[in-house]
Amino acid sequence: MKDEYIVGAEKSLGEIINNIDLLPLFRSAVDAGASCVMLEDSRGDVLYLCGNPSAEGMITLKTPLYLEGEAAGHLVIKGDKACRGHIEATGKLMLDAVNTILKSCFKTMLATETHMTVVSRSYSELLDANRRLKLSEGRYRDLAETLEKQVRERTEELRQALVRLLHQEKIAAVGQLAAGVAHEINNPLGFIASNINTLNQYVSRFRDMLVFFRSALEKGLLTGEEREAARRKWKDYKLDFILSDAEELIRESLDGAERVGKIVADLKDFSHIDDGDRAGVDINREIDRTLNVLTHEIPADAEIIRDYHPLPEFTCSPAHICQAFFNIILNALQTGKEGLKLIITTRYEKDFIRISFSDNGPGIPEDITNRIFEPFFTTKEVGRGTGMGLNVTYEIITSYGGTIEVKSVPGRGAAFGILLPAAKKENNVIRQAL
Repeated sequence: MKDEYIVGAEKSLGEIINNIDLLPLFRSAVDAGASCVMLEDSRGDVLYLCGNPSAEGMITLKTPLYLEGEAAGHLVIKGDKACRGHIEATGKLMLDAVNTILKSCFKTMLATETHMTVVSRSYSELLDANRRLKLSEGRYRDLAETLEKQVRERTEELRQALVRLLHQEKIAAVGQLAAGVAHEINNPLGFIASNINTLNQYVSRFRDMLVFFRSALEKGLLTGEEREAARRKWKDYKLDFILSDAEELIRESLDGAERVGKIVADLKDFSHIDDGDRAGVDINREIDRTLNVLTHEIPADAEIIRDYHPLPEFTCSPAHICQAFFNIILNALQTGKEGLKLIITTRYEKDFIRISFSDNGPGIPEDITNRIFEPFFTTKEVGRGTGMGLNVTYEIITSYGGTIEVKSVPGRGAAFGILLPAAKKENNVIRQAL
């Protein structure tokens, strides 16, 4: 983390934060995934503490705070080693926020002390103080402008980081989907190619037979010997079988081509490549489209139960809502549960669309249930999950004013519940990022 310097008179960290309540800020960091956040003075005394400082398996990031170029204390943040990148990012944001608060409070203290000093001075001292105040005002004006610029830059950096993370998750989902679709397409293409090769051989024999007959006809009426040769050639070429089999080959090839066309159409419907940014959609149909493109992921012994009810049209980005469903359904299909049963229920209740995805898989351990929507959190093997799938789903659902929650009993499955309001309240920043 980068050190920040606070300009001003000599003041201890304890004096500056004496009347500041930093606990809400520290609680936000703990809610975001940190195990413990502390503020220490230069002697190591704890001025603020939030969280459990004695939890095991944690990393500790300790960053100094400076007053007038001298170390005045430390900001300490602890968290799970497995989430080091997330903890470092949280610590950086906390450091910036604490420094901003300290700068503001320190400036207020200086202004108050200056006012009290000026009141007690003589006229000549006031003139001198006025001169120095003008210099100080210019310095703090420059400082305020610099700070405002830094805040704007940091906000833009965070927005761009969110855009990149969501884009990477989209790329990962598209890559996984493309691999499955390629497998689905290769099967019908394989027997279409095989049928065409066989038909090519059949056509070659038809051509030889036709050439033979044309040659015989050009010589005049067929003799008994030539008719016998024609019968032998017909038998050797197995033309009776070929005539019957050719029709079946053509039918199979047409079926295969139709299957490829359906796969491509399902993928196109799922991606909504021809739709605009916003459109009215039928949630039931969008769930079906998502299931269609995930056909290759559905185990042979799995049972998908669609308990749909009529729903009002929901206005949103169709591609985004499909991606939200995609991440939840894919997680259920990849549980590895034999005899998997996935129940999808939709209801319209009091101006809200309620959607439920319930499975009989292994469920989610109780100690991580409240973390599954965190960015980068995953229980999959390294290289198999980005940890952003359910976080993207959470961002999409909440961007439309909806809510999403999960209930799970280990060993008895998990249930994801989504509630979407008929009157949407959209988060423009998130929608732009998505």
